[in-house]
Amino acid sequence: MSAAGGGSGRGARELRQKVKTAKGRKLSSKLWLERQLNDPYVRRAQAEGYRGRAAFKIMEIDDRHRFLVPGARVVDLCCAPGGWLQVAVPRINALGEKTGKRVGRIVGVDLQAVDPVPGAELLQLDFLEEGAEAAVKAALGGPADVVMSDMAPASSGHRGTDHLRIVALCEAAAYFAFDVLEPGGTFVAKVFSGGAEGELLAELKRRFARVSHMKPPSSRKDSAEKFVVASGYRPAEEAPGQVSESL
Repeated sequence: MSAAGGGSGRGARELRQKVKTAKGRKLSSKLWLERQLNDPYVRRAQAEGYRGRAAFKIMEIDDRHRFLVPGARVVDLCCAPGGWLQVAVPRINALGEKTGKRVGRIVGVDLQAVDPVPGAELLQLDFLEEGAEAAVKAALGGPADVVMSDMAPASSGHRGTDHLRIVALCEAAAYFAFDVLEPGGTFVAKVFSGGAEGELLAELKRRFARVSHMKPPSSRKDSAEKFVVASGYRPAEEAPGQVSESL
């Protein structure tokens, strides 16, 4: 895929777009809109038909770790608006377009309704509810090879509180993954740097053969977000023997 914003006669410099301050608009809203308008990944997403800039995060993570392979069964937790699904569908060959390759299946789970994504099955449910694991396995036709999540709580404006909330969500996603993953499977989730994720990482290192961190190039430089990638899932009864690394 090619980056947006080629030669325009201005060299590498682009005119910075400004957002006019409408009457009654808060400064925070103006700054957010200005950042969106000047974000190259936002422009790429629009140009290439993705539902958000987050699509490039899962591309970059998978380009390095290679878990979205033809034939994989994948769960995308809190999948709205569907950008990760759009990326995963061709990579796992969910539409069967790659002849001679295994056909994968992907299920997107979210509390809210999500516009259809060709090749993906959507379940509108709370993954924390009793029976959610069974519903997802039924939709996949068996255990998952990959559970991935880009979910984050609404910001409270307090960094410490937000960090605790994202860690709690990531822990919930991890325990969901423990229930639905095939041995050898992969778990990918967003976390924020802040210190409270120590217990979660220790549990992941106990349950997976390899645990690493990655901050994709498409993550904003001023963001504390990073992604944990845990591969080689071992059910709790199997002996540990993990290798961990930071990237």
